[in-house]
Parts: sequence; structure tokens; C-alpha cells
Amino acid sequence: MEERENKKSSSIRKKKSWRKYGLEFLSIFIAVISAFALENWRLANQENQSETKILKEIANGLEADLSDTRLNMAGHENGIKAAVFFLDLLEDKVENPDSTGIYFHYLLRDFISIQNVAGYETLKSKGLELIKNDNLRLEIISLYEYDYSSLKKLEEEYLEMQFFQSFFHQINSILSPHFSFNSEGKLSGIKTPLNLTSKEKNLIKTYLWKIKLNREFILNFYKNLENRNESLRQNILKELDE
Repeated sequence: MEERENKKSSSIRKKKSWRKYGLEFLSIFIAVISAFALENWRLANQENQSETKILKEIANGLEADLSDTRLNMAGHENGIKAAVFFLDLLEDKVENPDSTGIYFHYLLRDFISIQNVAGYETLKSKGLELIKNDNLRLEIISLYEYDYSSLKKLEEEYLEMQFFQSFFHQINSILSPHFSFNSEGKLSGIKTPLNLTSKEKNLIKTYLWKIKLNREFILNFYKNLENRNESLRQNILKELDE
């Protein structure tokens, strides 16, 4: 009888021990899982904050880029007007040649491509996958890696777009004998009608035609870039609001 009571008591103690160990194990398990969950939440929250910060920086950069884009567009439009002015001048259609100086400046003016890429460079350093929206991420990459890169090459590397380098000496050598300057040494006008040979006129017309054509081409590129820039900026602002 006593032996049976001892066995029963031992069994009860074992059950209590297993229950105690089981509760301890469960407590440790819950604590570990909670720690992992908390760390994952912290990392996710940190990533969300980084994404938001970078998107805001990119959006601000795009707004500044838009302003620079429009300045360059205005410059190319002035270049086209200048080409038309000199074409009219060759045909003796300009009544007041006093604007020759400013148009000659506009005619051969070059531009550089300025982009605010700090936000995008930060994104690349942290990993492009930080942008969770796939479409938005691809739109950002396309603008910075293709559109901006192409614009930089057109404005700064493509020889035909280097108007001063490509056309100044040829045009100046023909027109400069007819220029007039004021007391400050500034180009103030041109003697008309121009006494040029047919060869000289045709040469200048060819240069002016090429300048006008190239400026119209890059203006179309700028207009498309302006639309893509504004579209991306609006999509970023929409993403930030969600």
C-alpha cells in the first residue's frame, strides 16, 4: 500500500515538473518570437521612414529639375528665334538690325544639363528595392538612368549640339566684317543690306537651318522630359499620401 502511494506521489511530482518546464519553455518561446517580431517591426518602420525621406528628396529634386528644364527650353526657343532673325536678315527683311548683338548671343549659346540627383544617388546606395511600389521604382530608374543620361549626352557631348564649337567661327568669319560696335565695344548692329556672295549666303543659310533643326529636336526631347518629370513627381506625391 505504501509502495503504491509512493509511486502515485512520484507520478504527480513528475507531472508538475513537466508542466513547470513546459510553461517555462512556452514563456521563453513567446519571448523569443516577440523579440523577433519587434525587431522586424523596427526594421520595417525604419525602411518605411527611409523610403519616405528619399521619395520626398527625389520629389523636391524633380521640382528643381523642372525649373532648370524650362530655363533651358526658353534658351533653345530664343536660339530658334535668333536663327529666324538671321535668315530674315539675309533676305533683307529686318527693318531694325539693332537687336543683332543679342540675337547673335542667342544663336550660338550652349547649355549644360543640370539634374538634382542627390535623392536618387541615396536611393541607389541603400538599394533600389527600398521603393516597394514596382511601377514607381521603374519610373524613377527610367527617368534618371535613361532620360537624364540621354539629355546630358545631347547637351554636352553630341557635337552638333555644341553650337558655339560647331558654327561660331564659320558664321562669324562671314558676318563679322559687317558688324558694328558701340563705344563700349559691344556688338550693336549690322550694316544692311548685307553684301554677301551667293556662296556665303548659302553657307550661312545651311548653318542656320542646321542650328534651328537641332534646337527643335532637343526642344521636343525637353517637352517629353518635362511631362515625364511632372508625371513622376505627381506619382511620388500620391505614394506619399497613401
